[in-house]
Amino acid sequence: MASYRLLSFEKDGATVPGILVDGSVFDLRSEMAVHAPSDDAYRSIDELLADWEKAQGLLNQISNSPGSRATPLDQVALRQPMQNPGAIYCAAANYFDHAAEMGNPIKKEDVAPYFFIKSSSVIVGTGEAIRLPMHHSEKFDWEIEIGVVIGKKAENVSETEALDYVAGYTIVNDLSARDHVRREDWPFGTDWFEHKSFETSAPMGPWITPASEIEDIQNLTCQTWINGNLKQNSGSAEMVFSVVEQIAHLSRQMTLRPGDVIATGTCAGVGFFLGEYLSPGDVIKMEVEGLGVLSNPVTAR
Repeated sequence: MASYRLLSFEKDGATVPGILVDGSVFDLRSEMAVHAPSDDAYRSIDELLADWEKAQGLLNQISNSPGSRATPLDQVALRQPMQNPGAIYCAAANYFDHAAEMGNPIKKEDVAPYFFIKSSSVIVGTGEAIRLPMHHSEKFDWEIEIGVVIGKKAENVSETEALDYVAGYTIVNDLSARDHVRREDWPFGTDWFEHKSFETSAPMGPWITPASEIEDIQNLTCQTWINGNLKQNSGSAEMVFSVVEQIAHLSRQMTLRPGDVIATGTCAGVGFFLGEYLSPGDVIKMEVEGLGVLSNPVTAR
């Protein structure tokens, strides 16, 4: 079976689904016409994920023998992998080294997974500008995260079977407005909505790597560069709660659905503890081993 990645790209003024094979991008709709002419083409990666169990066999056929015109990857404008994803569930303080830099070392046996939800309307793809709403915050921060893309309905699943529900993985930059995490005007203490959901605050991509391509999701290097300077340099082995533990935990509370994304937490090296924040003109580059590179320029909104 040939290796492939799933992506969305710009073509003739529209965002279309694509498959990346050996450095070339193929229009998935054209490939469907060649390999499954009696079926309706997937018009988006979202539709493909909703039909993931059936789609996998077809994707294997396409990757082994693409039959339409190819475009070199460097000639393609990538967009966010999914146009209308479901929920984005974000794990908070889920890396031992990040908890340590916060001054709150974690004993796993004393805690349970902690999640918040980020708006799916704030996603942008690789290469697209992060448009910071400067009226909103003075302390915008970066967070590299492995995103788990759900491929079939998961309700009350066990840790043993959890990975069976994963279509693939991507990179998520869980941007944060650090000066909005605390609220003094209400008795609730924290405000995760203003802290985490603002315009363009969830860069995602560059594509979805099928789960079958990753041998061990708990052993991947994660690195972030700001203007070419390495800031985060850790790996998924530092997760407090593993991917399977997170899926099982969430699925006990509510049913996970195709297209949902779990952002699994960030490692040490965020700007808050370096005394550094994002400014217009910065360039963020994030790389997770096996998942590609997510790169975004920063501008003012």
